[in-house]
Amino acid sequence: MAFSPELAVVILAGGSGSRLWPVSRDAFPKQLVSLSGGASLLQDTVQRVQACGCLGAAKTIVVCQEAHRFVIAQQLLASFRPCSIVLEPEARNTAPALTLGALQAMADGSDPVLVVLPADHAMGEPAGFDQALSRAVELAAEGSVVTLGVSPLGPETGYGYIRCGARLEASTQVRAWKIDGFTEKPSSEVAEQMLSRGDHLWNAGIFVMRASVWMHALATCQPVMAEAVRRSWEGRTDDLDFVRVPRELFGESPTDSIDYAVMEHLAPAGPSRRTGLPGAAVVELDAGWSDVGSWASVWSHLERDLQGNAQQGDALLIDASDSLVIAQSRLVACVGVTDLVVVETQDAVLVMNRNRSQEVRRVVEQLRTSGRDEWRVHQRVHRPWGWYQSVDSGGRFQVKRIVVRPGAALSLQMHHHRAEHWIVVRGTAQVTCEDKIFLVSENESTYIPLGKRHRLENPGKLDLEMIEVQSGAYLGEDDIVRFDDVYGRA
Repeated sequence: MAFSPELAVVILAGGSGSRLWPVSRDAFPKQLVSLSGGASLLQDTVQRVQACGCLGAAKTIVVCQEAHRFVIAQQLLASFRPCSIVLEPEARNTAPALTLGALQAMADGSDPVLVVLPADHAMGEPAGFDQALSRAVELAAEGSVVTLGVSPLGPETGYGYIRCGARLEASTQVRAWKIDGFTEKPSSEVAEQMLSRGDHLWNAGIFVMRASVWMHALATCQPVMAEAVRRSWEGRTDDLDFVRVPRELFGESPTDSIDYAVMEHLAPAGPSRRTGLPGAAVVELDAGWSDVGSWASVWSHLERDLQGNAQQGDALLIDASDSLVIAQSRLVACVGVTDLVVVETQDAVLVMNRNRSQEVRRVVEQLRTSGRDEWRVHQRVHRPWGWYQSVDSGGRFQVKRIVVRPGAALSLQMHHHRAEHWIVVRGTAQVTCEDKIFLVSENESTYIPLGKRHRLENPGKLDLEMIEVQSGAYLGEDDIVRFDDVYGRA
C-alpha cells in the first residue's frame, strides 16, 4: 500500500450459536465457547487480530448483547490490548450492530477503515488471513466496500455465495474481483451449478470499508435503520467498562443483516442499485477459514484420526469412522458407528447423523416452545463475580456449587422465600448478614435466614469455592431483591 490508513477492528459478538447446542446455549453462546480445549472463539479472534501484521495498532471494538457483557469483559482481560465494548440492548442482527461499531470508531473524529469480523469463526493459516486483509484494506481505503470470500470445498447449502465479476489487477498475488451478485444459502442443486461454473466463493462474513462509506451506504439503502441507530448512539452513556445506548431508541431500528441491508444493493444486479453507492469487491481468503457453524464444520475443523474420527474429552471409539464425539463430563463410548455426532454435556446429550447437523435448531426450538431451560442455560451459570452450578434439587431444597473470583462480590440482596446455608470448601469468605460482617474460612459454615439482607465477598487472592444449600417454598432465581451491586444490577 502506498499509505497506511487508520484502522479499527469491529468484532461482532452478538450471535446465539444455536446450531452448536448443547455446548452453546443462549446464555453462553458459541463465541464464548472453547472448541479446542483452550481459548474461546472470541479470545482466538481478538488474539488473531492483535497478532495480524497489517492491522498494526488498530483499535478494537467488540459489539455484544447486554446479557453477555460480563463474561465477554472477563474473557477480554486476556487480550493483548484493551477493547471497547459496545452493548446492543436487544438483538437487531449484524447491520445495526456494525453501525454501532462504526459510530464508536468515529467518536474521536476520525474516519478509519473498519475490519469487521464475526467473533465465532476459526482461521487455520494466520499468514493467509494477513495477506487477504492487506489487499482488502487497500481497496477499502480507495472507497470500496470489500468482503472476503473462500473457494468452495463442496456444494455447501449452509453458506452464502458471492458471484465474482471482473478481476481487479494488483501487484499482490491475492486475487480480488468486482462483485456481480449474491446467493444466500442455495439448494444443493443450485450449489452444484455454482461450483461447476467456478466463479463463486463462499461468503466468509468478513467486511472491510471506511466507517463513513458504511454510514453513507446504510443511509442510502436503509435510511430508517441508519437514523434509528444514530439517534440511539446520540443518547449513549458509559457504564463501567461498557458503552450503552437507550433500548427504546435502538429498538426502533429494523432487524437485518449486513448482506441483506447493504451488500446486495451494491452488486450490479442488486435489488435497488442506486446512484452514489460505493463499489463492492471480494478478496479471496485462503487461510483455513471455518465458520464452525455446525457440528459437521466442527468435525471438519478438528484434527481427525486415520478413521476420520474427531474427539474431545473422555471418549472411546471402537470400529467407528467419520464421527465426532465430544464428552464434557463422563465417558462416552461408541461402537460400530459411522457419520455420527455425539455431544455430551452435564445436562444433555445430542446424538445425530453428521450430515443433518443443520437441524440442531429444531431441537433448540422444541425445547424453547416446551418451556424447558436446556436451550437457554447450562448447569453452570456465569455471573460477573464468577459462576454457580446446580448440584442437586428437590421439592424444597437446592444445592449449588459457587465459585467467586478474587476480589469479587455478590450484590447486597435478600430473598423472600428461601434461607441459605453456606459451607466454605476453599478460600475465605467475607459475609455480610444484616449489620454483621465476619469471615468464614475453609471447613466452616454460616446460615442466612429468610428475609435477611446479605452479601458474599471474596477478599482473598485465590478463588473462593462454596457449597450453598437453599431451603424454602420457592427457589427460583427471580426471588432476589438487590439493594447494592458493584456491577450496576441493583
